[in-house]
Amino acid sequence: MAFAAVGCRSGDAPTLGSAPTSVVVPEVHGGPQGEVAQFVVKCAFSHAAPEDPIVHPGFPGGSHRHDFFGNTATDASSTLESLVGGDTSCNQRLDTAAYWAPSLLDHGQPVTPLGLVAYYRPAPGVDLAALTPYPAGLMMVSGDPVASEPQPVEIAGWTCGTSSDASSVPPTCPPTSPLRVRITFPDCWDGHRLDSPDHRAQVARSQDGRCPDTHPVLLPQLTLSVRYPISGAGHDLSLASGSTLTAHADFLNAWDQHELTDQVVLCLRRGVVCSVASNRAEDEPQGAPPA
Repeated sequence: MAFAAVGCRSGDAPTLGSAPTSVVVPEVHGGPQGEVAQFVVKCAFSHAAPEDPIVHPGFPGGSHRHDFFGNTATDASSTLESLVGGDTSCNQRLDTAAYWAPSLLDHGQPVTPLGLVAYYRPAPGVDLAALTPYPAGLMMVSGDPVASEPQPVEIAGWTCGTSSDASSVPPTCPPTSPLRVRITFPDCWDGHRLDSPDHRAQVARSQDGRCPDTHPVLLPQLTLSVRYPISGAGHDLSLASGSTLTAHADFLNAWDQHELTDQVVLCLRRGVVCSVASNRAEDEPQGAPPA
């Protein structure tokens, strides 16, 4: 089935990101990695900048500081056309999508992330045969950048290493399993818009294995896990967007679309585990693509 994708941007002036008016808590997979169909991409930290091409397009310096992963050219003016086929910090060289999250601060100083792991999986209970690749250029924001209360940990949670246990605030982690923040994105699309004025209305979350009628196109459920060299006590953590309660992340689909389709068809639709990540990734050098 073909869908016409229409772009929609927020206007010419920078605006603050807004939180969703109602929160649907997603159903997510827990337990050991590799337990369900998936494909996994590991990306090194690329760069940091006070820019956001979804919420503040065309306004360099118009956002709080973000850490960028994946496409190395991502900036305030990035679009599908400027990103697709570019260089990437990911181990999957055809993943030229852009991923970003607010910078973590420790005692007010930016922390250089160890890297990012992107898990592409079907949400629990969905019809695998109905899974559709993200349309080229789709933009998504997940998590609440203005939260003053704990978010559902299924949307935005903090963990130690690859543990499936999450909390709304950063736990104290052992050196063998440093701190991570985990953000899960919506998995249903309206079939028309690549973006929307609030950067959220074009997508929704499945419930009980089904997409709402307003968003009938079933997508993979993307979960981003950002790794930090933070363990032990003595830290004073915050995010560039505010407290650690404001965890969120952004995704701009600039994958090689043929490769993305192959991954969805050959891995997710067939119920196959194509790759997994592990805590061995914690030892990868900062700023270099993982092996």
